[in-house]
Amino acid sequence: MKDEIIGAATLRIEYRCSPYHQHSALYPVIAHLERVLAWRRDDTPEDKLRKLEEALRPSRLPLAEVVPLLAALLSIPLPASYPPLTLTPQRQKQKTLEALLTWLLALTEQQPVLFVVEDLHWIDPSTLEFLTLLVEQGPTARLLTLLTCRPEFQPSWSLRTHLTPIALQRLPQSQVEVMIAQVTGGKALPPAVFQHVVTKTDGVPLFVEELTKTVLESDLLRETQEHYELTGPLPPLAIPATLHDSLMARLDRLATVKAVAPLER
Repeated sequence: MKDEIIGAATLRIEYRCSPYHQHSALYPVIAHLERVLAWRRDDTPEDKLRKLEEALRPSRLPLAEVVPLLAALLSIPLPASYPPLTLTPQRQKQKTLEALLTWLLALTEQQPVLFVVEDLHWIDPSTLEFLTLLVEQGPTARLLTLLTCRPEFQPSWSLRTHLTPIALQRLPQSQVEVMIAQVTGGKALPPAVFQHVVTKTDGVPLFVEELTKTVLESDLLRETQEHYELTGPLPPLAIPATLHDSLMARLDRLATVKAVAPLER
């Protein structure tokens, strides 16, 4: 269950909730497992099962019990060497959640784990059940859990001493300037363009990133070795004023997705 290593010793695990899969049970879990198991299009069911077994083996979990549960979750057919599942659907789901939690906690015994779950406002009920189990049973593990959500999300668990809510505010100008520099590779924008980006984005991180990219991809600027410069006078309405306008301006330059993107809004 490894996405990437943070520093030299911390394992990062990331679940990504999706607005298109809010009714797909354990979608973030399945998507994560498929990524870290490095499945390929030409993998056979035997290949997929072997990769699952290899990933589980260091945790020392009982493969005869855990593999059938996770194989069912991942739609991998089981060979005759594994006992068939004879559980009720509700009991199978409960044991699958427990197996996932046990696997995660086993990883924390090997090294510290950073566990990130993005966009809880799009989470499906089964994944939310898993997180509730984690909140209740995982406070003593070497585990830092980072959950992100919009204000309208209401967690099913109450506040605990090991939980710290943090409300993110709009970025101050100094941090907006850092974001712009990261997108431009450290090259300065013309003062008029820079000030427009700072003013119009109003500290919203996504808008800062998208509007800066839009400006760089436009024909308003020319890149030099040390900075960006205007190709001519800056028209009054040349730079998009909203995030939606910025995204659509970028899509206008991507003909293959332009017709599809408006349907996704």
